[in-house]
Amino acid sequence: MNTRSSRHRPRQQRSNRVWAMLAALVVVLVSGMAGCSVMGGDGDGDSQTPQVAAAHDRVDERGGTLKALSLGPVLSWDPQRISARDDAAFAGRTFLRTLTAYQPSTDPRNQSRIVGDLATDAGTPNKDLTAWSFTLREGIAWEDGSPVTCEDVRYGISRTFASSVITGGSTDALAVLAVPKLPDGKPVYAGPYATGATAAAGLAAYDKVVACKGSTITFTLSSPVSDFNEMVSQPAFAPVKKSADKGKDGTYEVFSNGPYKLASPWRASTGGSWERNPHWKASTDEVRRAYPDRIDYQEGIETQTVAQQIMADGDNSREAVSLGSAPPAIQQHIVTVDALKERSVTAATGLVDYLAPNLTSPIFAKVQARQALAVATNREAYVTALGGATTGRPTSTLIPQSLPAHHDEDPLAAGNRGDADRAKVLLGQAGLSLPVPLRVVYRSSPVADKAMAALVAGWTEAGFAPTLTPLKDDYFATIGQRSAAKSYDVFWSNWAPAWASASTILPALFDSSMNISAAGPGRDYGYFTSTATNAEIQVIGAMADRTKREEAWAALDVKLLEQGAYIGLAERRALYIAGSDVRNLSANEVIGGVVELADIAVRQ
Repeated sequence: MNTRSSRHRPRQQRSNRVWAMLAALVVVLVSGMAGCSVMGGDGDGDSQTPQVAAAHDRVDERGGTLKALSLGPVLSWDPQRISARDDAAFAGRTFLRTLTAYQPSTDPRNQSRIVGDLATDAGTPNKDLTAWSFTLREGIAWEDGSPVTCEDVRYGISRTFASSVITGGSTDALAVLAVPKLPDGKPVYAGPYATGATAAAGLAAYDKVVACKGSTITFTLSSPVSDFNEMVSQPAFAPVKKSADKGKDGTYEVFSNGPYKLASPWRASTGGSWERNPHWKASTDEVRRAYPDRIDYQEGIETQTVAQQIMADGDNSREAVSLGSAPPAIQQHIVTVDALKERSVTAATGLVDYLAPNLTSPIFAKVQARQALAVATNREAYVTALGGATTGRPTSTLIPQSLPAHHDEDPLAAGNRGDADRAKVLLGQAGLSLPVPLRVVYRSSPVADKAMAALVAGWTEAGFAPTLTPLKDDYFATIGQRSAAKSYDVFWSNWAPAWASASTILPALFDSSMNISAAGPGRDYGYFTSTATNAEIQVIGAMADRTKREEAWAALDVKLLEQGAYIGLAERRALYIAGSDVRNLSANEVIGGVVELADIAVRQ
């Protein structure tokens, strides 16, 4: 689990600044997935497809109270401050609507479909993808009955520029909108709270690039962004009504335009109750069904306690659902008891563990040596040590299953168990004498130690002599330092996409033009450098056709695997359980493998 973002040096090319900002954003999002990356438990390495919808019968009736239980803590409900993916998912399905959203579905293959939410459709770009327009639906209202306007959207996004007041959320708007920059790289616009002579000039600059004409909002971008309509599905692009904005004091303030509103002020570390927003109209919303009349959100409860309470199915738990993944030790019991399994779901989270060979190490100077490590890696052993099929699935690619760019290519024909004999041949072709010393660093935890140790046997059999170095504190900051390149040959890491495109994965990790500097590797821990890859990233990022663009990302990923740029290990999974009166339980893999609250219901 990444705990901090890498710092990248300023770039002259605007597009590279975009990728850098996206990289920092994803680190923030992944950091919020506390329930998804916990290592622990025992089990087998079965890579079966997750059961993303529970076996209980569906209901399509409104009513009842859903109890949502979570460890938390929620750090903010302010749209422009939300960073954790589970918080973003809850907000986006209950009280916060954005221009676009991902369509709920019990079929993971359909969960990446982007649709209009506040907007009538998924947006219209100009020919060169430097401007996007969205027209708002009629009849969408705030909780006080006033209409949600184009100006509300414009104002909400403007708050991101107030970086000294509004902190913690996505800063994509700063990266992609064509607001001019000052010599120090900061935008000339300082947000809606700025005062003084320069504030007026900054506002004028912002008004030119985020413009309203009636109910249509048009964004002018600093460079082509082909999936901008997916970027705006994030909370940071949500509307805020100016008169309801509490500024720096609005961390937990909620002014709803969705199906639910806060019944009383949010209590940090305890939670709050959500009741129906009487001004929400189902006819204006093709995303949320909003079946429960009320959602009682309780945070501050340990995940094991939550799971045990719901498994017991007592009077206070029959209408409850866990928003955090059950601990791996409990998961095995849940999936083997039919009465529990039928009210549980297992879903991929999009968070992928991987290894980055250090290309500055003499060991990995030749591609055959990197290929040998990939071929010698036993992913099934790694997953078994994590806790088995409910905690992860072996994968060779960083692109999660739910994304359109996902592929099942195994260009090195390594398989999930590895092939020691072939690895030895490749090491010979690389001109290395056996055994080959291998210094591997990883983020330590009790089960991480176990999982990494599970890889040692395969590597040893293939002719490597591995030495594992566990680090606990400031892991990503440590391996992001230049000195780390001299100390280690292989780096463990993980990554998750910010939205359903490989554009938030491959450029962030393997575009050396934005990552590698005198200060360190950025997120490119293995110092993978390829001018051809960098150029291809720019070309793909400017493709207008989504299908062709994601196919191109998949093809680029295969090339990266062939070059040994990285070695995929496992895509993490989460298991959720609900009480016996909960219906329509499912999980959405595109928005983080979280409980799908757009469709959940309570039996009456």
